[in-house]
Amino acid sequence: MSGHKRKMVFIVWAFCVVALLSGCKTLTTTAFTYGQPKADPDLSVDIYKPYKAYNGTTLFADYHKPHRPRIIEVNMRGEIVWEYVLPGYLREYIHPGFDVELLPNNNILFVAPRKGVYEVNRNGKIVWSYEDRKVSHDADRLPNGNTLVVWCCSNDKSEAVVKEINPRGGIVWSWSAKKYFNKPPYNDISFQGWTHANAVTRLPNGNTIISLRNFDLTVEVDPQGAVVWSFDCGSLGTYPHEPEILPNDNMLVAIHCPPPGCWDQVVEIKRPTKETVWHFTTRGMKVTRDADRLPNGNTLIVERIKIFEVTPDGEIVWRLRVRGVSGTKRDFEKFFYKAQRIPPH
Repeated sequence: MSGHKRKMVFIVWAFCVVALLSGCKTLTTTAFTYGQPKADPDLSVDIYKPYKAYNGTTLFADYHKPHRPRIIEVNMRGEIVWEYVLPGYLREYIHPGFDVELLPNNNILFVAPRKGVYEVNRNGKIVWSYEDRKVSHDADRLPNGNTLVVWCCSNDKSEAVVKEINPRGGIVWSWSAKKYFNKPPYNDISFQGWTHANAVTRLPNGNTIISLRNFDLTVEVDPQGAVVWSFDCGSLGTYPHEPEILPNDNMLVAIHCPPPGCWDQVVEIKRPTKETVWHFTTRGMKVTRDADRLPNGNTLIVERIKIFEVTPDGEIVWRLRVRGVSGTKRDFEKFFYKAQRIPPH
């Protein structure tokens, strides 16, 4: 080995040693598990009522710093117990719908909108992926190991809006809205695609719930694709997000109402009669994309720069927010998307 090459090898070795001694882990991994929970100066829990909140950790995508999007898990005090910083080649893919889901094997499934769906383990290694430029908003791992994915980015009438992908990347089921909705008043709609589907859930009976944002509709389709039930959110506002069918067969859904003149809300409806049996809203509530019913009966809601938990009576008993932003239009990019409360192990 020449003297020059020996010198270069020594420099690289020395750099790695210094990096390791200084605690710089980004050379080898983008995931960090903190034995001692780490406070983040940008995040604050300003409401916490331990005897009324559902205890656990909260997992969500955080991109209030667009140059450093990440997935984080925080404790009830808002301290980070685990984080995964997106690798450089994925960092531009955070809109629309940077969805995150904890899997039974403790891995994380996430959507990089307009890029693909990825499964990452707690060490930051991507162990499965499916890439497609139409992917966005939502992906769910099914009990059979397949993955249910929304396709919505600038979709046209000829394209499926939901696909079920097997572990090898094969499409084993799909659904298109064209057969059922290529008629007035839906056929001439065009805003960020035709349907702009933004959520999908497979029900225990084998049917599938799909949120068609541009139509203000939530639909249930059977395995053959027939629409067997639908709910028009237009009377409540517009733009339904993340419908969830509860154990009592009611539906919980977040309603985003663009300005002017109304606030976002979360509603629970009785599916057979379509009547509202519960709702929550506050003045100024905007860009609400997710609502999950927790085991204690509370509801976890995600709204732009806040994630908060409310009781059935509407009392906020836990709230995490981004410091230093107001939630006004100029802060539009500084919001969370969806969140999941994880019970204690």
